[in-house]
Amino acid sequence: MRNRNLEETHLNRARASLRQALSWYGYLRKSGQLSFNPELAGLVKPELEVLNATLSKLDSNLIKIAVFGLVSRGKSAVLNALLGEKILQTGPLNGVTQWPRSVRWQPAGGKVIVELIDTPGLDEIAGESRAQMARDVARQADLILFVVSGDITRTEYQALLDLRQAQKPLILVFNKIDLYPDTDRGAIYQNLQQLGAGHPQGKPLLPDEIVMVAAEPAPLEVRVEWPDGRVSYEWETPPPQIEELQETLLKILNREGRSLLALNALLQAREAEAAIAQKTLDLREQEAEAIIWQFTKYKALAVALNPIAVLDVLGGTFADLALIRALARLYGLPMTSYEAGKIFKTILMSSGGLLIGELGSSFVLGLGKSTAAIASGDNPANITGFAGSAIAQAGIAGYGAYAVGKAAQVYLAKGCTWGELGASTVIQEILSQVDQNTILYRLQQELGLKY
Repeated sequence: MRNRNLEETHLNRARASLRQALSWYGYLRKSGQLSFNPELAGLVKPELEVLNATLSKLDSNLIKIAVFGLVSRGKSAVLNALLGEKILQTGPLNGVTQWPRSVRWQPAGGKVIVELIDTPGLDEIAGESRAQMARDVARQADLILFVVSGDITRTEYQALLDLRQAQKPLILVFNKIDLYPDTDRGAIYQNLQQLGAGHPQGKPLLPDEIVMVAAEPAPLEVRVEWPDGRVSYEWETPPPQIEELQETLLKILNREGRSLLALNALLQAREAEAAIAQKTLDLREQEAEAIIWQFTKYKALAVALNPIAVLDVLGGTFADLALIRALARLYGLPMTSYEAGKIFKTILMSSGGLLIGELGSSFVLGLGKSTAAIASGDNPANITGFAGSAIAQAGIAGYGAYAVGKAAQVYLAKGCTWGELGASTVIQEILSQVDQNTILYRLQQELGLKY
């Protein structure tokens, strides 16, 4: 019951995150920001379509399982065995599957609808286009099956590493076990456990992450003795040995299927929103640079001419906040004074001692400038001291304003997926709640290094 409630919570949080993103970009259209910039509207159209399609997939409760592997490993046969009928073409020649094909599967006792995706061999001709196909399919998939038929080759290991980059749970399927004696089969299984993790320091695969099957067993010659004493020999094909994979998939789907669905939707949404932000920044790069330099000059001039130390510090801080808000408006992001203050704190922390040093130096130089300004009333020669302090302080203030502007650009580009319902926030939330006996727990350990 707890898992079911948690899964439902994960789905609802993912839906809310996607709807928030779509509502914001819908607001941009209504407010005219996209309408006034048709170039930007055209650039971000593919990402908006991804967000809409991902939300529809969530609402339909459809889980996609993609099957990868090299040629002649029996990928199509594995799917046929799961389906219980020969729907996908198989054969002795390499490359029978020429493009991704999808088929629906309703596992007995399952709580979700599954779409199985068959893919061409990863080592066939037209390597770059095939690699792009693999990336596109892996991005859509909620779960990946990687089919091997013996010890992993160097090519298979590299393909496995590439698929791990998709940040999806992966099950290693050891097919054609009927061709190996029990001793050899056990030794290969042990090797696969170690190498199948997909990275040099990876831990051995968990029981749910590696299964053994014989999707299309080789025919066996059977001796037939007839009542009249005749003896003949016939070839019979044993039934597929697919139960272990069926049980593993059913257990995963029922235990954490909805969480897998939610997590993959958020990963796609995060990627789409990051692409929208980057395209926006790239398109408005010249305008942003002009704004940053404008504020840099204004801040340097204002700080230089202001003789009161405390007002130097306060004025510089307000100028930086105003710069952040100006950039946010340029990029079409909502930004209140309170939120700008939070971003400024983040920039102060991420920039190390640069801006803190600016404020400290500004205060010290400001005191010197104030003293010189006061003294100049008695002795005009002290104006030279005032000018020297003002020039030094203006240089620090201007450099600091430029640093704030550039850091704000980076934050605004990456910050679109954070916030209470941001995709990155909800991803962290889901991964922090998974149990150790789930396939998502391994993914949490791998993704934990990226947050």
